[in-house]
Amino acid sequence: MTSEVTFAALGLAEPLLRALDAANYENPTPIQHKAIPALLEGRDMMGLAQTGTGKTAAFALPILQRLSAKRHGAGAKGTRALILAPTRELAIQIDESFRTYGAHLNFRIAVVFGGVSQVPQVKALSDGVDILVATPGRLLDLQQQRKVRLDKVEVLVLDEADRMLDMGFSRDVLKIVDETPLERQSLLFSATMPKAIKKLGEEILLNPVHIEVTPEVVTVDKIEQHVYHVPASVKRSLLIHLLSDPAMSRVIVFTRTKHGANRVSDHLDRAGIPSAAIHGNKSQNARQKALEDFRSGSTRILVATDIAARGIDVDDISHVINFEMPVEAESYVHRIGRTARAGRSGVAYSFCDPNERDELKAIERLTKKPLTVATPIQGLEADQRHGHGERGPRHPHQGKPSGKPNGQPRGERSRRPGGGGRNNQRRAA
Repeated sequence: MTSEVTFAALGLAEPLLRALDAANYENPTPIQHKAIPALLEGRDMMGLAQTGTGKTAAFALPILQRLSAKRHGAGAKGTRALILAPTRELAIQIDESFRTYGAHLNFRIAVVFGGVSQVPQVKALSDGVDILVATPGRLLDLQQQRKVRLDKVEVLVLDEADRMLDMGFSRDVLKIVDETPLERQSLLFSATMPKAIKKLGEEILLNPVHIEVTPEVVTVDKIEQHVYHVPASVKRSLLIHLLSDPAMSRVIVFTRTKHGANRVSDHLDRAGIPSAAIHGNKSQNARQKALEDFRSGSTRILVATDIAARGIDVDDISHVINFEMPVEAESYVHRIGRTARAGRSGVAYSFCDPNERDELKAIERLTKKPLTVATPIQGLEADQRHGHGERGPRHPHQGKPSGKPNGQPRGERSRRPGGGGRNNQRRAA
């Protein structure tokens, strides 16, 4: 859904409007309409929005305009704007967006992430950049090697902050934030708002504007959601049956584990259904090739873990299949959100083993809508070699919130010097 307001009416400069026009952007989405004016005023922001709502443009356009208003360098190894993202795929996507929107502004932009050699990244940073997009682990590593400086950061963005905490980046993020100046504009975007995210926002934001584009609107209104109640032993046969439908033109199949993704992809290949798997154990080149093949249409089916759910920015995904129900209900929203993007419709199928009924109930509570029970398909063969499916044994504490982001020890933040460092000072100032 887009608004009738134009980008020009939001106060964006002519070079940005020209770039938007070249990229066929017509009207701002609701989050862009809400966020851009406040960010142009220099306000801090707490945003609740999932991927696919136009969030990247909502923060990238004001940042580009702010930096263009006052042209000056950040010095060797420095940056004026820092955007943190949880995954390599999302970091690359954000970097590409900045380059698209800033096509006529001649800014120095760099992206850094792990899993590849740091040599070209260090070289790109050596003379300083205007905009740096980074994953927390690699950035902290470069900072500790004194390959990058964060003391000239004017704008800080934490994108997909809940995912960063889920992936264990909470301490890295806080260390990075403490290296930035007290006087800065800070933005935090998250698809969900658990207590850990609210606490993080209180620590790094100053009198923020709150905006919200709820995932329920996208989930409930734009996506057909069906559930097959099947034992794990017949999930593979069901998957092959569904994928024989030519209407499934571009499909993502989600599994819980990396090994599960590999096994499902291998099984599809053996059945004569070409696919590609994408997860954290794949090399960066392999992940990028899989995404490019999927985006171009040369690969029809992508098998992915949740870590890839927010980094896949591909249009016209016709179907999402949850081969296994996610442990966290919020992950379901991110998974099926890969379809029905940019106002389009989509279809999501979930395979629910009797042992996964609790996860299904949690999803239906979150989305406030029961999934449509699909008619059972007769004659599906059980996979005797994998009688327990891809699920594997449940960890004793899996799916039970600990009250601490990613198992962080209690009191971890209180042990940091000053109980929060520069950001507590910033709030008190």
